[in-house]
Amino acid sequence: MALRSLSRNATTLTTSTSVTNAVAQLNYVLGKLVPTAPPAFPNNTTLSVNSLTSPGRICSFSQTDSLLNTLQSDSIVQQELFPKKMLFTQRILWGENGLLRGNQAVTPEIRQQDLQLRRKMLVAHQVLGFATLGGLIGQAIVGPQLYNDPGNRSLKRTHSALALGVNTTYSLTAMMSLFSPPPLINRDKGLSSIRLHKWLAVVHMAGMVATNILASQMENGRNPQLRPYHRAAAYTTFASFAAAIVVIKF
Repeated sequence: MALRSLSRNATTLTTSTSVTNAVAQLNYVLGKLVPTAPPAFPNNTTLSVNSLTSPGRICSFSQTDSLLNTLQSDSIVQQELFPKKMLFTQRILWGENGLLRGNQAVTPEIRQQDLQLRRKMLVAHQVLGFATLGGLIGQAIVGPQLYNDPGNRSLKRTHSALALGVNTTYSLTAMMSLFSPPPLINRDKGLSSIRLHKWLAVVHMAGMVATNILASQMENGRNPQLRPYHRAAAYTTFASFAAAIVVIKF
């Protein structure tokens, strides 16, 4: 890169010089101070100059003829709108072509609304979960008494009322989780409290189904031989449900 030479008294300004001419001459002088641009090289070739042979002159510059390379290095990675794994209920309802989407395109703003709804549903999931736990504790108190005194009508009515309440709150608790919009990312990689919570949910859901099926088989005093299995299923449901709350809260 050649530097233009400058000399003293390259221009002269007097009182008779017009303002326009003075500005033009100053621009000319300032233009001498701007070095010429380094040449561009084809095929993204980079030129680097680390030193010059002239004493006391050291410079370093590099140039490439591709702006795309710079843009790529400084590009922002766009976050995906959906996690790679979703529950089948979430995919059916809230996926990109979910039943609740209609013909509306999914945008970051829409996903933000999804996350707000998800937060509300998970709060309801926790509240209903504690209500269900309270009902299960009541069943754990009344159940053994009814097991030892199956002819007690008062205990039967109490047991039936608690069963109805537990089934209702348990179903609503499950719905708040299964049908909530999906998160942006999955956080349950490896062994975590969330993963343990899900595993325990499978156990207590199976226990809840088994408990209700056995209870229907024992109505009106039928099949008394099923009573131990009904009790075992109820205890399994209670223990796994309580453990699921403990691992996620504490």
